[in-house]
Amino acid sequence: MNINREKKQCQTIKASTILPPLSLISIPITMLPYLFVKLLVYAKNLVHTESMERKVVLITGAASGIGEELAYEYAKRGARLSLIDIRKENLVTVADMARSLGSPDVTIIGADVSKVEDSKRFIDETMKHFGRLDHLVNNAGVSGIPILIEDIHDLTKYNPIMDTNFWGAVHGTLYAIPHLKNSKGRIIVVASGCGWFPLPRLSIYNVNIDISSFQFYFNLLFNLFMSQNNSLTLWYQASKAATISFFETLRIELGWSIGITIVTPGFIKTNMALKAYEEEASLQWIPLGSANECAKDIVKSACRGDMYVTNPSWLKAVFPSKLLFPELVDWAERHIFGLWQKPSCKNGDLRMSKNNQALKTE
Repeated sequence: MNINREKKQCQTIKASTILPPLSLISIPITMLPYLFVKLLVYAKNLVHTESMERKVVLITGAASGIGEELAYEYAKRGARLSLIDIRKENLVTVADMARSLGSPDVTIIGADVSKVEDSKRFIDETMKHFGRLDHLVNNAGVSGIPILIEDIHDLTKYNPIMDTNFWGAVHGTLYAIPHLKNSKGRIIVVASGCGWFPLPRLSIYNVNIDISSFQFYFNLLFNLFMSQNNSLTLWYQASKAATISFFETLRIELGWSIGITIVTPGFIKTNMALKAYEEEASLQWIPLGSANECAKDIVKSACRGDMYVTNPSWLKAVFPSKLLFPELVDWAERHIFGLWQKPSCKNGDLRMSKNNQALKTE
């Protein structure tokens, strides 16, 4: 026993000594061939992009924001649509517009993605109506008011965020996988740039939230820059990070049978009032993307078979800094968001928007 233990310890020491320098040496050796192959694959996908003509696309959270714009972009490509949202009445207008833009068939289904039975139902109803499924777009999400984790008194009040943003995407995916395998389809999941580049006071979100609604960004920006009570960021970012990690793992498990495109958007302008608030808060230095442009990028990337898509594109330059300079980034964020002074929140309860139902979609 002692001999075997000593052998294992020696192997561990050797691995710890050899692998780090070997990894550094392998990077420049493999980088050029990797980039060359990646360029060839990208060029091939540009030429042989997927046609969506009469293919079936299911979009959750399709009543507004990014989800609504995604419906229009797929409609322009001739796709048949299954639109899902907790606000079914709002889907009627979206469906009419999608038909006018070129979709030959649109069905609407009222459902709450946080409920397992609802997720199974909208997959079953979609299959019953169309007989196939080609793209599953997990876009629905919810948000709340930022709050520091130290000021949270009841963690169970944050369950709806994870139930919708993380589990909501998992539920639909679980029931859609057999049908997507048959069509060699694709899963598109709308996560957030916060999942890779966390912001303070969004910890639960950084694992998932209604990133396209004006109300969310109003709450987020107000709490981050105008207030000292900032901590739902924690929950939001937690849900987004969990979502990204789950679908990256699922991609490995599924292999080539189903493609997965992970979307990591940044701040998206979805309401003219957001511009007014931006000016009031003196936040003009933050570049904002539009829901329409974001949706265009998502559909193009999905049809090319891309693994990731980020909008606005300037965020791509921000992500590496977290990996290369983690201490500097943490220090900068603490000072930018005023965390060198301990905030105090007298009310640790989760405060959802008065229009909570309207936030139940991205």
